[in-house]
Amino acid sequence: MRIKATLERIPGGMMVVPLLLAATINTFFPDLLRIGNFTEELFVNGALTLIALFLLCTGAQINLRSFGVSLAKGGVLLGTKWAVGAVFGLLAYMFAGSDGLWLGLAPVAVIAAMTNSNGGLYVALVGQYGNKDDRAAYSLLALNDGPFLTMVALSVFGAMGFVDGMFSIVSFIAVLLPILIGMVLGNLDEEMREFLDKGSSMLIPFFAFALGMGIDYAAILEGGLAGVILGLLTVFVTGTAGFFVFKALKWNPIVGASEGSTAGNAVATPAAIAAASASFEPLADIATVQVAAATVTTAILLPLYIAFLVKRLEKKGFKFENGEMVEGNA
Repeated sequence: MRIKATLERIPGGMMVVPLLLAATINTFFPDLLRIGNFTEELFVNGALTLIALFLLCTGAQINLRSFGVSLAKGGVLLGTKWAVGAVFGLLAYMFAGSDGLWLGLAPVAVIAAMTNSNGGLYVALVGQYGNKDDRAAYSLLALNDGPFLTMVALSVFGAMGFVDGMFSIVSFIAVLLPILIGMVLGNLDEEMREFLDKGSSMLIPFFAFALGMGIDYAAILEGGLAGVILGLLTVFVTGTAGFFVFKALKWNPIVGASEGSTAGNAVATPAAIAAASASFEPLADIATVQVAAATVTTAILLPLYIAFLVKRLEKKGFKFENGEMVEGNA
């Protein structure tokens, strides 16, 4: 039975399938796994512990030794994604209704999804259309994994008076410390980075399942369609912004557009934010579902959007050779 291969054929399958399976169990058989001891601790109560370990593993992938053009490209990609996601998150908070939602979207989900990116999808796309500097930029992009950039945006909005429940410095450090420890370990020892890299992907289905045990289908019905809309915004707004920023800097614009996605790890961000500040807890479940839906949507749509952009550039006389975009014959 090829369980892993089957899950990998489904966009975001390693995260979405366990999440929905657990939501099914929690909706129809809520006491099935709530039997105490190891079973309940792992499959029901283990989300925050598993997420913390996941953050440590992903922190180890942040390579501080990457400099030069790749660092510049990574910084531009990171900054563009964060700025666009933060602006839309601010709009969501400014125009949210009495239920705390904007167009059906939880503001924290908007920030979590739009500032995050699918590193595997980025590497796959720039592997086809980019060069070695573009691929090396991925080491810096690991900074948008996890809740760090979301917490930065929320802290800024809190200082501006748009968000209640500012993070204390202790809460902020408590969320970031696993990332920082992982970063130190990964940069001190390359073998430790490779060792912890395995945990980055291995832990996703386990914390996704534990998160799913806090969700029922009422929340999915409420947030699923809005999550698809969030995915569309992520692809067409952040992807297009990256395209034009890279084009303005005379870099390959397809690389800029390749950041227009949301990774499965972003599903953990609402829970991490709620753990750091209880004021975000009421919308944590629906935000989790919306980020999950956005992950699937972007995984399907971004490659199609990239193919569309490539064809448009080729019609304008550009072609792609050895990872570079060059002017050809129209």
